[in-house]
Amino acid sequence: MRRALLLGWILALCGLAPPAHALTQPQALSVAQGETDDRIAAIGKLVAAPDERTAVLLQALSDERVKLGPDQRVLIATDAGGGPFVDAATGAAVTLPPDASSSLEDVMLNNRLRGEFDGALAALHLSSADKAERLAAAKALMDAGGDDARVALLDTAIAKEQDATVLGALKLARAAALAASPEAAKRLAAAKLLGESHSPETRLLLNQRLSDEQDPEVRRALQRSLRAVEDTLAWGERLGALFTGISLASILLLVALGLAITYGLMGVINMAHGELMMIGAYATYLVQVAFRQWLPGWFDAYLIVAMPAAFLASALVGAALERTVIRWLYGRPLETLLATWGLSLVLMQAVRSLFGAQNVAVESPSWMGGSLALLPGLMPGFALPANRLVIIVFALVVLGGMSLLIARTRLGLFVRAVTQNRPIASCMGVPTARVDTYAFALGSGLAGLAGCALSQVGNVGPDLGQSYIVDAFMVVVLGGVGQLAGTVLAALGLGLANKALEGVVGAVLAKIAVLLFIIVFIQKRPQGLFAVKGRAQES
Repeated sequence: MRRALLLGWILALCGLAPPAHALTQPQALSVAQGETDDRIAAIGKLVAAPDERTAVLLQALSDERVKLGPDQRVLIATDAGGGPFVDAATGAAVTLPPDASSSLEDVMLNNRLRGEFDGALAALHLSSADKAERLAAAKALMDAGGDDARVALLDTAIAKEQDATVLGALKLARAAALAASPEAAKRLAAAKLLGESHSPETRLLLNQRLSDEQDPEVRRALQRSLRAVEDTLAWGERLGALFTGISLASILLLVALGLAITYGLMGVINMAHGELMMIGAYATYLVQVAFRQWLPGWFDAYLIVAMPAAFLASALVGAALERTVIRWLYGRPLETLLATWGLSLVLMQAVRSLFGAQNVAVESPSWMGGSLALLPGLMPGFALPANRLVIIVFALVVLGGMSLLIARTRLGLFVRAVTQNRPIASCMGVPTARVDTYAFALGSGLAGLAGCALSQVGNVGPDLGQSYIVDAFMVVVLGGVGQLAGTVLAALGLGLANKALEGVVGAVLAKIAVLLFIIVFIQKRPQGLFAVKGRAQES
């Protein structure tokens, strides 16, 4: 019986099956009732000459949605709850009398039949033109467990397959099938093949085979393969931690860039910096809502509009705060800390009043979805999230723009002059008050860009900025006040250190360890990694 079913699978896969014909009620009935071996043989005949109703019937049998009517017709429920029925052979809707439900018979299934249904469905899908269906079918055959009767079927599929991802899944399914062979030589070959496939599924399969294997030579081969797979997965985890650290560093860099300018230029301890990020995130949310309502066809482009909108919204709020409150507090760091902390509470409450206390949903564009698989042949499970990659590139672009602005523009020249020696810059005709406003607005706008980026990887709510303000100050102080190069190195170092320590001691202890390191470092080097050069600092 197994050979008949296997022959049907291979014929269907190779396209050598007889021309498809309409499924009949006797054929459907032969699959739904009878002895297990007879039903398996009937499945093989159906798969050998399938039509569009064959896959529907097999899927319904696998989902236990098939009933036998009083006239021995095979009926398929359209949902798992036993809703309206259709005829299995024709697909036509069936209207049952009100009292007919009690006369319907359940189709009896066992684990062997369920496995055959899944295998037959996978065989049908292996010849699909859709890559996703072929990949799912290959994984289903692997998950179905070892069965060397499927080897010929998989060999045929491997010979036809052109896509590398599906081909790898088929080879893994073939090795899994061979691993259950009664012949030790085949199991030994399967153990060696499994060692070449570096995926978490392979590790699970090897552990399962080790628990059942009795042959010493095969056990040694399984153990060698398991060690090789675990070593590869460990390297994948290390690379994943490295990427996560770089991703966190890019976010810290975006958050700290604006603070480095305002704190370095004016000595203002701006505790409202996180709330300026929050304003940028909510500006992104409003642009998203506007595109969804008025320009749904251009939704994927909303982020291009959201970035300048977030920058302008935060920059305008920052300029207003500087002109009304902060300009009266220059030279008094403690009072700026208290004042900006109060401003942060005002801004948070204003957002709660306008948008509510609950988080709002910001949907990423489709081009930021998915992931980028690196080294798919060596590390199939190692993939980099696309949204994180975009944020890393965005952070580098913003950093480059800031460097050019500070080094190549008139505003940058004024900012550097006021930073190095404010009295002399004023004597030379630099409008220091206006430069203060422009610089604070610029730093606030950069905070808005950070909020725009953060909206793509986390929740947007009134408390968004509170999660990053302390880290931002640590980056600025560690890098050196007003130093872009120091800010970059400090963000990268803190991001990598945080993620490296999290894997060893946990998130909370990692934060504490990083904070203690910064305290000790600042005690030894108060100016940070890079000290500001200028007469005011040297005198």
